[in-house]
Amino acid sequence: MTGDDLRSLLASGSVSAPGVWDPLSALLVQEAGFDAAFVSGFAVAGTMLGEPDIGLLTQTEIADAAARICAATPDLPLIVDADTGYGDERAAARTARLWESFGAAGIFLEDQVFPKKCGHMKDKQVVDAGDWLAKLQAVLAVRTHLHVTARTDSRAVIGLDEAIERGRAAADLGVDAVFIEAPQSPAEFEQIAGALGDRGITLVANMVEGGKSPLLSVDELTDMGFALVINPLTALLSMIPAIRASLAELRAQGTVRKRLEPLAGFDDFTSVVGLRG
Repeated sequence: MTGDDLRSLLASGSVSAPGVWDPLSALLVQEAGFDAAFVSGFAVAGTMLGEPDIGLLTQTEIADAAARICAATPDLPLIVDADTGYGDERAAARTARLWESFGAAGIFLEDQVFPKKCGHMKDKQVVDAGDWLAKLQAVLAVRTHLHVTARTDSRAVIGLDEAIERGRAAADLGVDAVFIEAPQSPAEFEQIAGALGDRGITLVANMVEGGKSPLLSVDELTDMGFALVINPLTALLSMIPAIRASLAELRAQGTVRKRLEPLAGFDDFTSVVGLRG
């Protein structure tokens, strides 16, 4: 799927894109009926490296993960996190070309100082707006169909007014979408939509369980003017207690035969990954 497919989806209504980190998680998102998915750097860092989202994940590592997901779910538009672009403007342009080469529909490019942090962690820093805009311009110059989202983390560092100004500047460059990370109240979401809603771009909202933003529903955000809603950690955070409970039972009892009901059946799993009959 290409960025044009994602644009078509957005033209027909809001899009909810859960976070994924491997082909299995993407297949489950597709099975659940979602129209798109987000390859989350946070989730890939945690599952591939066993590390937090603090800038350790490399361009090639997330590209490898995303390429495998694209191959497994060719009918599911994938937006792939690109952190800060993995370098300067030339590196960001190379990243955009690489994302298109393996079939990504979209890219997120942010304005944090490298090494970046998860957008809902403390003590983030951002680069000068001009440096970020130069990377976005480089990406726009080389993309063919890629849907480009400009993400700014300046709300937590400089303030909401500066974040909105950066969003306006990115919109003026011609990006497809603007993503102001971690608004801290419904009123802030409304302020963002009021300030940027007339720019002819898609507004992105990020719903992180336990994060800085209030958890709003897709319908609530759509009513405010946000057309692309990502839930990057919902599936990942759901997985941890389920695995812990099963392993605790296995450790204590030596078997999970008394708690098979919460587990997927063998045939259920093989069906998810494409074995029929």
